[in-house]
Amino acid sequence: MTFCIGRREFITLLGGAAAAWPLAARAQQGDRLRRIGVLMPGDGNDPVRKTYFFAFTQALADLGWTDGRNVRMDLRWGRGDANRIRALAQELVGLQPDIIVVAASTPATVAVQGETRTIPIVFAGVGDPVASGIVARLDRPTENITGFAIFEPTLPGKWLELLSEIAPGLKRVAIMFNPDTAPVSAFMTSVETVARSLKVVPIIAPVHSDVEIETAINALGREPGVGLVVPPGGMFVYRVPLILAAARNNVPAIYWLSDIARDGGLLSYGVDLVDIWRRAATYVDRILRGAKPGDLPVQFPTKFEMVVNLKTAKALGLAVPRSILARADEVIE
Repeated sequence: MTFCIGRREFITLLGGAAAAWPLAARAQQGDRLRRIGVLMPGDGNDPVRKTYFFAFTQALADLGWTDGRNVRMDLRWGRGDANRIRALAQELVGLQPDIIVVAASTPATVAVQGETRTIPIVFAGVGDPVASGIVARLDRPTENITGFAIFEPTLPGKWLELLSEIAPGLKRVAIMFNPDTAPVSAFMTSVETVARSLKVVPIIAPVHSDVEIETAINALGREPGVGLVVPPGGMFVYRVPLILAAARNNVPAIYWLSDIARDGGLLSYGVDLVDIWRRAATYVDRILRGAKPGDLPVQFPTKFEMVVNLKTAKALGLAVPRSILARADEVIE
């Protein structure tokens, strides 16, 4: 059977087809597979790190982004090696993803930022992004980068108060940190203010390795009335030697991350990192949908948690006061 079509009908059909072409092109462009680079500075075999990444991917899925369907995740693990982290930052930028997400690490964030000023970057946990030079302003971040801080200015003072409460009689408290990843100025103002009111002498204890951690805590253990505060900034990778050295030397310690108390540390109070990762997914979603990083202000933590380990307290000869037990989100017996 042969169909004949007139000139007018042909022009109408042609015009309709032409109008449909841009729509089809836009649909294909909108449905393209987005690429997300993720740099985790820790070890991929660490179940705690895996928990954070799982929280992130679940939050993304809830927002409509599923790995293998409309996004591709390029996940890299730094294994705590600074040289490897820098190489992976370069590798991820070379893949030209739509966005790069960096886990709770100032050096890893700086490494990625040093490789690109165009690809959007979201950091999920930097101590003090302004003091670290990552952003110039919190409300209008620098160029292509924004994210979520894990430091709140009053936290260091709170750590000192809690440690004095669980271990009465403190005279000197060491603030242990890695100077390469956490500027001491970020937390010492709050510490010194509270230390004066508690009549406690704060000691700065910069460390770079598990050997230096061991040496510093051994020295602390030789003195009576001492304690230890471990803020964020590159110390999570050393949590096992920290816990063991504090136990051996009978030094009461408070940590910024709840997982350290779950692993055997005495007490922790700080940011809920799972919540930080879930919130980071919301920024990734907004950027993938067209928002500019510079228009998204750096956010501060809104959810905190306290964990107390009664087993460790008993081993240290400490009776945990009811005031701490009542406020704890989790008590390990």
